[in-house]
Amino acid sequence: MASESTLPRSQQLDADALIFHMKPVPGKLGVAPTKPMATQRDLALAYSPGVAAPVRAIAEDPETVYDYTSKGNMVAVVSNGTAILGLGNLGAAASKPVMEGKAVLFKRFADIDAVDIEVDYTDPDKFIDCVRGFGNTFGGINLEDIKAPECFEIERRLREELDIPVFHDDQHGTAIIAAAGLINACDLTGKRLQDLKVVLCGAGAAGLSVLELIESMGVKSENTTVVDIEGVVYTGRPGGHERLMKHAIDTDKRTLAEAAEGADVLLGLSAAGVFTKQIVASLAPNPIIFAMANPTPEITPEEVKEVRDDVIMATGRSDYPNQVNNVLGFPYIFRGALDVRARTINEEMKIAAAKALAALAREDVPDEVAKAYQVERLQFGRDYIIPTPFDPRLISWVPPFVAQAAIDSGVARRPIPESESYRQVLARRLDPTAALQQRIAGSIRAAQKTVVFAEGEEPAVIRAAYGFQTQGLGKAILVAREDVVAANMKELGIPAGSLEVCNARLSEHNQLYADHLYERLQRDGYLRRDVQRRVNNDRNVFSACMLKMGHADGMVTGVTRHSNVVLKDVELVLDPLENSRTVGVTAAVTRGRTLVIGDVSVTEFPDPQALAEIAIATAHSARRLGLTPHVAFLSYSSFGNPPGERTAKIQHAVSILDELGVDFEYEGEMAADVALDPEHHLLYPFSRLTQPANVLIMPAVHSASIAVRLLKAAGGATVIGPMLVGLEKPVQIARLGASVSDIVNLAGIASYDLNKGLA
Repeated sequence: MASESTLPRSQQLDADALIFHMKPVPGKLGVAPTKPMATQRDLALAYSPGVAAPVRAIAEDPETVYDYTSKGNMVAVVSNGTAILGLGNLGAAASKPVMEGKAVLFKRFADIDAVDIEVDYTDPDKFIDCVRGFGNTFGGINLEDIKAPECFEIERRLREELDIPVFHDDQHGTAIIAAAGLINACDLTGKRLQDLKVVLCGAGAAGLSVLELIESMGVKSENTTVVDIEGVVYTGRPGGHERLMKHAIDTDKRTLAEAAEGADVLLGLSAAGVFTKQIVASLAPNPIIFAMANPTPEITPEEVKEVRDDVIMATGRSDYPNQVNNVLGFPYIFRGALDVRARTINEEMKIAAAKALAALAREDVPDEVAKAYQVERLQFGRDYIIPTPFDPRLISWVPPFVAQAAIDSGVARRPIPESESYRQVLARRLDPTAALQQRIAGSIRAAQKTVVFAEGEEPAVIRAAYGFQTQGLGKAILVAREDVVAANMKELGIPAGSLEVCNARLSEHNQLYADHLYERLQRDGYLRRDVQRRVNNDRNVFSACMLKMGHADGMVTGVTRHSNVVLKDVELVLDPLENSRTVGVTAAVTRGRTLVIGDVSVTEFPDPQALAEIAIATAHSARRLGLTPHVAFLSYSSFGNPPGERTAKIQHAVSILDELGVDFEYEGEMAADVALDPEHHLLYPFSRLTQPANVLIMPAVHSASIAVRLLKAAGGATVIGPMLVGLEKPVQIARLGASVSDIVNLAGIASYDLNKGLA
């Protein structure tokens, strides 16, 4: 067998794909129970005799099947393999890897459980009968890779005969994403849908559905021309199925080149190389070209640029801007449909999805999205008219539009919660920290505190400050030079004057801060000029002075400097709270469990007194984050076995808490598995913890760092922090090079003030 280095790229990809699908177990799907199956009682409830109760309930009221089974979150991905990707009719069995992949995407992007079903019937009547027989087992049916024109009849009849959403994604998925891109392309070029002259090349299932959807949104049918492999579809042309000939027009044009002359929009769902440079040159000014053939488009962006530079272009490829990718549509359309128990997915719901995607593309794009695509930044414009599939906001953005359209059009069985509440539920499906962040956001929106962003000239910080303020989380102040901020805001597309800027050197409070700092530091070897230089030039010192003197409520910094350096600057101005200490706290959410861990960043080797103080501060932080603290001091041993000098230090820390009479549960020293075991009392009946630990006190910074990184990398935990607690004023230090989202989250935590009530 050829080595990896000698295989051509396409062959290597095939080899890698085969290994990927084979190991460690064949396929891409498995089944995991949603209920515990650990005891005899669990089995009795899950099967016999307990299962009889929901059986009787469903028999009495069939709608309760949504309450007692997984139907409401289950989709069948169904194919007969007659049109697999671009490979053609290879049979039902050959379609299974694709259908498994589609099921994985449902779960990954919308938390929908999906099962692939390959039906070995090419006869439409037999296929329909088969799917109708099992269809109501599921909350929805996603039809896939079924050839035209049979797919049109199959979908139409199944929609009529089943009381659940039936959606042929090859048709409608591409249509919805393309329609979203067209909305934004028109916005950028000043064109109106009703005025567009549109040419469609490729009259298969996807092409005709794109055309029909944009016509339902306002494009006039008399302004559209369809071209298939035989040329222009004109009135009276012999042959052609009913769905195709519905779009025939009265014209003397017979070729693609003739039809495209002067067109505003050229839609391609045909084959590689079909669009020539001559065709591109003949289009109207500021034309829109969607060349969506896969894997090679009808014409490449490079070829288009050789002809003209006023084109807005999209393809089906991920290595070009503006990818028309169905994964932007079907997971979120089904999510919204399932959540209102819709009877179908209608035109109103598809249009709502397209408009929602178009609107999201016009929003500021999180840094995480840009990093996923290895670009510096994504911003609405000619090269970004469609959101990217890995935008984490899709799950909470698109489904509410779809669900509301289902309600408004009368196909929903039940209403959705209030809009913002529903968005929060959706966000929590894929981000386990969302509930925690939402609780903080709800609290600080009411308080409207002022947060100073110390590194206010950095583009990421400017965007974070703007996001913090426009989301209604509070007021943002940038510490920066006005001219630098103005230039960066213009470059970022942020409205001039929308953020307050404070120039440290020119501030009206400059001398007040210098006087205060000199009085504080004069006996520590600082001359007046040293202090003045610090206030003028060190934005962390200046920002901390703003907090100290009551001119801001919280501070966020750290994007350009290491956290230990930043903390030393801040500590020139701010002290720890009385009877407390500065502690770095991290919250990790994994497998439905939230763990608060301290100290992760400040005291390298804490002594017993420091460990006790860290426990108090971390337990308080857990309370502020909505948890009842159950504190475990972690060690390599449990309750003296095996003994050692380090365990004695922890035992001393526990005795200090005994003397202080703190108001939370604590225990130690304990191994991590013991601390997290709900049945550890069986072996250690004397333990004071009534619940598994949710606050973990680490014996040293290095062990805390190792634990957090292991939880994140191997355990799949979602992590917030480190968060700083214990200073007299709330300061949060971001990691070096933090993303905009990280900075906004830390600004929110600063405004929320983890210190509140600690002293």
